[in-house]
Amino acid sequence: MATIRSRSRIPPLVWRLGWVSLCTDAATELLYPLIPIFLTVTLGAPVIALGLIEGMADGVATGLKAWAGIVADRVGEHRKMVRAGYALSAASKPLLGLAPNWPVFAVFRVSDRAGKAVRGVPRDLMVAEAVPPEDRGRAFGFHRAMDTSGAVIGPLVGLVALAILGEDHLRPVFLIALVPGLASLALLRSLPKTVRPSGKQWEPGTLPWRGAFGGFMAVTILFSIGNSSDAFLLLRAHDLGLSTFSVVLAYALYNVVYAALSLPAGIHSDRVGPVRVFTGGLIVFAGVYAGFAFITSSAGVWPLLAVYGAYMALTDGIVRALVVNLVPDNVRGKALGVHQAATGASVLIAGVTAGVLWDKVSHRAPFLVGAGLALFAALLLPLVTRGDTVAST
Repeated sequence: MATIRSRSRIPPLVWRLGWVSLCTDAATELLYPLIPIFLTVTLGAPVIALGLIEGMADGVATGLKAWAGIVADRVGEHRKMVRAGYALSAASKPLLGLAPNWPVFAVFRVSDRAGKAVRGVPRDLMVAEAVPPEDRGRAFGFHRAMDTSGAVIGPLVGLVALAILGEDHLRPVFLIALVPGLASLALLRSLPKTVRPSGKQWEPGTLPWRGAFGGFMAVTILFSIGNSSDAFLLLRAHDLGLSTFSVVLAYALYNVVYAALSLPAGIHSDRVGPVRVFTGGLIVFAGVYAGFAFITSSAGVWPLLAVYGAYMALTDGIVRALVVNLVPDNVRGKALGVHQAATGASVLIAGVTAGVLWDKVSHRAPFLVGAGLALFAALLLPLVTRGDTVAST
């Protein structure tokens, strides 16, 4: 009965966008667990290059996210931006496997992330505008569940490819990502131009920096400075003794938990408020990062990555609903873009810092810093937001 109710309150557009994200994330997550190993082993890059590339990819995408938010508020058609972003990512992923060295790899990685930056805000606006405010958590939770289901499928396909090709032949695996990428583009052909109410005026506005939105931005930037790329979790797993095959399998487990809990987390946030759910996610993050700092064997990687999936379910979709709730209707796109841009810039700092800490201090240091900042952010967030919503314009 609960399943029927959940499905009946998810409109067809959100279902289609969910399938698009499933295919795209299958391609992304097919490759993501292999990137740290491909860079450091196949291409011979230093570990600090991993942090630099991941941070640079997010940093370059930062400006595009802010731009995408501003444009999405002003234009009446979101479909073109969504299509362009997915197309750029679909073309970039197979090229990663053809890179002769890590600087060329970095170019294609940045291109992939740029595609995500262009499509993210207009797609999230379409999800937000397709449902009433009381169902936003559910809609974003469902979308994250579909997206992450692709993240389960992708690593499993990668495991099959590794079993056939061998762990020393990673380049051909990257070419497989072309198939789900093309499937996502086919699903976008019948996407509507927009779901904005007809006849409603969407005048440009300014963000309410002095209110709860400004406080939320400050806290999430603080947290993001310690939230280094997930690639470091996978590198730590490999460092603790997991084989490449086991790293991919552990990553699939993380995504299974993430996908399974995303919709329930979204529904719960509609009931108790997204601030409470997001704060709980920060506390879970702190526990996982502290665990990665102190474990001494590969056995601890499995439960920690499973719990990390719970953190993602409690934050990734919830944060989108929260940002939309904290600003007036006419600046939703700008708010989503600014939030993603600011956190992206913070991740640039986090990625480079984590690489330096890993190489110069210890393998535990990046995780201890991340855990401390997450706990601090969890303490501050309820104080600075002072409620979940503002009046619409």
